[in-house]
This record gives sequence, C-alpha cells and structure tokens, in this order.
Amino acid sequence: MSDLSTFARPTAPVGQVPADAPVRRSSLGGWAALLVVYVVWGSTYLAIRVGVETIPPLLLAGARYLIAGLILFPFAIRSGSAAIRAADRPSRANWLACAVVGILLLLGGNGLVSVGERTVPSGFASLLVATVPLWLLVLDAVLSRRWIGWLPLAGLIVGLAGVALLAGLGDGASASGASAGVILIILVASLSWALGTIASTRLALPQRAPLATAMQMLTGGVTILVLSAVTGEFGSLHISHVAPRSWLALAFLIGPGSILALSAYNVAVRRLSTSTVATYPYVNPVVAVILGATLLNERLTPAMLIGGALIIVAVALVVWRRGSPGH
Repeated sequence: MSDLSTFARPTAPVGQVPADAPVRRSSLGGWAALLVVYVVWGSTYLAIRVGVETIPPLLLAGARYLIAGLILFPFAIRSGSAAIRAADRPSRANWLACAVVGILLLLGGNGLVSVGERTVPSGFASLLVATVPLWLLVLDAVLSRRWIGWLPLAGLIVGLAGVALLAGLGDGASASGASAGVILIILVASLSWALGTIASTRLALPQRAPLATAMQMLTGGVTILVLSAVTGEFGSLHISHVAPRSWLALAFLIGPGSILALSAYNVAVRRLSTSTVATYPYVNPVVAVILGATLLNERLTPAMLIGGALIIVAVALVVWRRGSPGH
C-alpha cells in the first residue's frame, strides 16, 4: 500500500487529505512533487510483489518501516524551530497513539497487502486497495451519523459493483484467479488503513508531521517484525536464497517508497489545492496496473479492467465531493 505506506496536516497519516486544507496556488514544484507521489506510490505495489518473491511478506513490511523510521526519526526530532521542538516533545501518550495508528496503517494495512501480493498480481491488489476512500466514507458517515450525500452514495454503489466484478461474484472466479480468502485479506487491509486514518485525527499524535510519521514507522515496524517472528517467518528466511531484485525492491520501498514519497506529498499539499492532491488515490492504481502489466507481464482481463475502472470512477466521485471547497 502506498503506500504506503503521507501527511496532509501535522497529525494526519499517510493517505489522508483534509477537507479543510486551504486552496493554494499551483506551482511547478507542487506539480513535480505530486508527479512523484503518482509514480512512486503507484510503483510500490510492484516493489512489494517483487519483494515477497523471496522475502516473507511481514518481514518485508516490518523491515521497510523500521529502517525507514530509524532513518527519518533523527531528522524529524530536530525539525522545526526551538520553540516548536520544546512544545512538541514526544510523550508516552504520543508514542501510544502512534503505536495504535502505526499498527492499523502499517500492520493491518500494508502488512496484509504484502501477504496478499504473494498470490495476486500487483495491479489487481492496487485496485482493491483503491477502495480506501470508500471505506473512509462509510466509517465517517457512521461515526458522525451524517448523510453522505447522493454523489458519494452513487460512488459507493459504483465502487461496490467494481469490487464485486473483481471478486468474481456471480461466476465464482475472480478477475485475477485469486481466492476469496486473499481478496478478503486485501479488503480488510483497506478497511484497516481507513480505520488508521480516522484514528489519527482523534488520537494525541505529535504536531510535527515528520515526527509523527517516524514514530508510526518505528512502532508499526517493530510490531510487524514481532508478528513475523511469531508466525515463523524468521525461520523460513534464508539470506542466501533472497534474490537480488527482492533486495532492490526492499531498498526502493524504504527510500523512494516511504521517505521520498512522504517528502513529496508534504510539498504537494502545501502548494496545490486539496482537490488536486486528492487525485492520487485513483491515479496510483492506474500506475500500478500499467507497471505490473509491462514489467511483470501481469495479465489484464476484461473483468479486471472494467472492475478497476468502476472503482476508480467511484473514488473520483467520492474524493471530488469531499475535496471540493465547502464540503
């Protein structure tokens, strides 16, 4: 998961664009940063698929975030002015909040996607993960007890139709040949990511975005590695059997996939309008599908293309409505 696998405001997690972010004049730098988000986050699905070929999935995800957190934390803790650093020192409550959000986002979200990608194409997984804004819509409506509006409702219905088509409901065969269990795992990952996104707005995270990100990566990464050890992944790993391209995939997920994309996203949300930045949830799967088909020769079936198109249209309807000024 884009991945994670970004922060739109100081306490918002990867993947969230706040409805109240001010509209700013577009700039070349902002568009360049958004292009990085489009391409890099879209390509993380490919990197995960390559990584899990010879690295156990939870071990891959845990190592990715723990190493990225260790790299980012020393810089994040020193970010901001002296006054900001003094007022925003990590407390026990901050660490606990980051642990909760990190577990939901990184273990429940990215970890389960990594497990799923052992048996499904990267492009197919990205289309299922693209349902995150739909989960957010439902959860937000339930928690706020507020009518979502006709346009988001239409988007939700279209999105469900897309998921049903991808899952093969009606003919018993999914668009990629994936089992119902694996599809459910990736959909649960999407739900977990949405829960983590909402939790981040309600818990006491540090005010500095890089610091909150690093702390989530550290706590989430450690938790994933503990689970990896408990499930026996450490014992099944043989360093000599790890393919060079899996090592390269891990390096990509740590550097560009986690740290570079996060930095680019922070630039984009400060220089572009909310509605513009909010386009990434339906651009990322397009990039993932194209890369999977061209670099990994992943087969594209008519059901996959139509189902994916329905999900992307649904996300566009939901994000456009939520990202418009005044909504």
